Amino acid sequence: MEPIFTLTLNPAIDGACEADVVQPTHKIRTANERYDPGGGGINVARVLHRLKAPVIAVYCAGGASGGLLDDLIDRTGVARHCIPIAGQTRMSLAVFERSTGQEYRFVPEGPEFSDTEWQSVLDFVGQAKCGWMVASGSLPRGVPADFYARLAAICTQRKVRLVLDTSGEPLAAAMEAGGLCLVKPSLGEFETLVGRKLETLEAVGDAALTLVKKGNAQQIAVTLGHRGAVLAHAGGVLCRPGLDVPVKSATGAGDSFVAGMVHGLASGMSVPDAFRRGMAAGTAAVLTPGTDLCTPADIDRMWEQLGAQDECRG
Repeated sequence: MEPIFTLTLNPAIDGACEADVVQPTHKIRTANERYDPGGGGINVARVLHRLKAPVIAVYCAGGASGGLLDDLIDRTGVARHCIPIAGQTRMSLAVFERSTGQEYRFVPEGPEFSDTEWQSVLDFVGQAKCGWMVASGSLPRGVPADFYARLAAICTQRKVRLVLDTSGEPLAAAMEAGGLCLVKPSLGEFETLVGRKLETLEAVGDAALTLVKKGNAQQIAVTLGHRGAVLAHAGGVLCRPGLDVPVKSATGAGDSFVAGMVHGLASGMSVPDAFRRGMAAGTAAVLTPGTDLCTPADIDRMWEQLGAQDECRG
């Protein structure tokens, strides 16, 4: 398997805990606190590392919290490369309310980048020796909306397969630039991209396949939460219904999907099997509370259950 780099411009230290009730004004006592290195690309790297893939997490971090992020990544065993910035790395918090089973997620916007800082990321990618680049997450303040489009141009020139998981204007600019191997928006993000509501799975598949045929991306996987996911690729459209499993946390489910599908593609699976691998990983992620992501054992179990389901083809 060729080396896989993941890129996270706006990582976070993800805190998670539990409380009986979340309410205003009163002091809320929490339990089962844990802290994990977070942000889209870092989450993808954590899952890929658990699957024994050759992965390096590339990320930007700064301040005292940046040092803590370095330490948390080291504890996972994931190889890393930190690109320093002046701003403080953000810290997020997910609180699971026991009385209702609901989860509250607090996510800061993060630091603002200088032109020199975001350009240093592109300079690094221009020299990185890898076969795959997974860019995931929102862009920090100060980074131009066409950053991922610039990244796509570099990856195309260097024959690196670029996988992108983002939204809004940065996604639209990257799709316009083309040269993407895989794009994974949620349904809401994809509807924003195409500029209209997509009421049926067929409509989602048709819209995604149109973009594939235009050359915007080789594969587009649209995740639909508990409803499953739809994939458009050169061979047509695939859709898989979601599995009925107990949801303990939605944190990292999309990142786990990306990791599972990239692992499948990078290890030589067919596109349909890699799609199923992504579904298995994304489903496995919701089985673990807080920010713990998915485990290989749960991925294998979900893989078997998904294999017993019918696949829709368009």
